[in-house]
Amino acid sequence: MEVLRPQLIRIDGRNYRKNPVQEQTYQHEEDEEDFYQGSMECADEPCDAYEVEQTPQGFRSTVKAPSLLYKHIVGKRGDTRKKIEMETKTSISIPKPGQDGEIVITGQHRNGVISARTRIDVLLDTFRRKQPFTHFLAFFLNEVEVQEGFLRFQEEVLAKCSMDDGVDSSIFQNPKKLHLTIGMLVLLSEEEIQQTCEMLQQCKEEFIKLQELVDRVLERFQASGLIVKEWNTVKLHATVMNTLFRKDPNVV
Repeated sequence: MEVLRPQLIRIDGRNYRKNPVQEQTYQHEEDEEDFYQGSMECADEPCDAYEVEQTPQGFRSTVKAPSLLYKHIVGKRGDTRKKIEMETKTSISIPKPGQDGEIVITGQHRNGVISARTRIDVLLDTFRRKQPFTHFLAFFLNEVEVQEGFLRFQEEVLAKCSMDDGVDSSIFQNPKKLHLTIGMLVLLSEEEIQQTCEMLQQCKEEFIKLQELVDRVLERFQASGLIVKEWNTVKLHATVMNTLFRKDPNVV
């Protein structure tokens, strides 16, 4: 198309210029080979914090990860694992899909094992962040006084605002589900769920004040990697109205 003489389309008595459309192709977000190409810059420097065991054959390090994430380390046709092995001069053993276990890295040189471990951790962290939330941390507000107060609030809002567009009983939370949210989690195995239960029990025994409790619970889960760190303190809130409730028949 000539820039000064674009193709014109006439619609309802008006002329519109037709611009050329260049179609773009997008690769699947889980194309591990392409992802690996651009994601390893942050993993160039090995991390000496990893525990590396010296063996008669060289060096060895292990990584615990949910089996759902193994495929991202293997990559398409095994390309991601092969590339890490080649670049770090290591061998990486990954359990079969559906089997829990450890990713084992072995090599002749300690720095190579640490470098491979660093790259695997980057991949695990990145793809964990792409998983949808599976659980959330919260305190349930199941006291009778709280639920009765919420119902009075709902009655008052409906009495005053029922004529307003979109305001009806369907957008109110179920009184039995009122809660204070601490954070959202991605738990990908029974082991991580058990770890969560144990950490909550420890928090219950160690913390006292509510704000301190939720802040330190969040801090502990962020340190464990089960919650992505986005803030340093919890802004306590309870959701009482949400238009998304219209789509959930179990809310009211």
